[in-house]
Amino acid sequence: MTITYTDANNRMSQVTVHNGTVYLAGQVPHDTDADMRGQTEQVLATIDRLLAGAGTAKDHLLSAQIWVSDMAEFNDMNAAWDAWVVPGRPPVRAAVEAKLAKPEWKVEIMVVAALPGV
Repeated sequence: MTITYTDANNRMSQVTVHNGTVYLAGQVPHDTDADMRGQTEQVLATIDRLLAGAGTAKDHLLSAQIWVSDMAEFNDMNAAWDAWVVPGRPPVRAAVEAKLAKPEWKVEIMVVAALPGV
């Protein structure tokens, strides 16, 4: 049984791959001056990059967990998500309001994807 850990430090890995499944850590925005939609777009771009590095893409998503700092901005997050997700291939998803680790973060997203052909 092989497990691959990528972009790891002493605390965590950004990507773990096991048995044909790619697990991403929760991803957060880098530009915290952006609004909810902008922060969500940043996070989704990071997810695209990490999935590609692991050999998969958003059309192989299995699940997503989304945390937003304020449900009043939920529709703005969904606007970015809906523009990004592959039509006809949305993953199972949960989205909740939560106090995030840094107050300037508006959104954090964690996904699981399958490796193609596995």
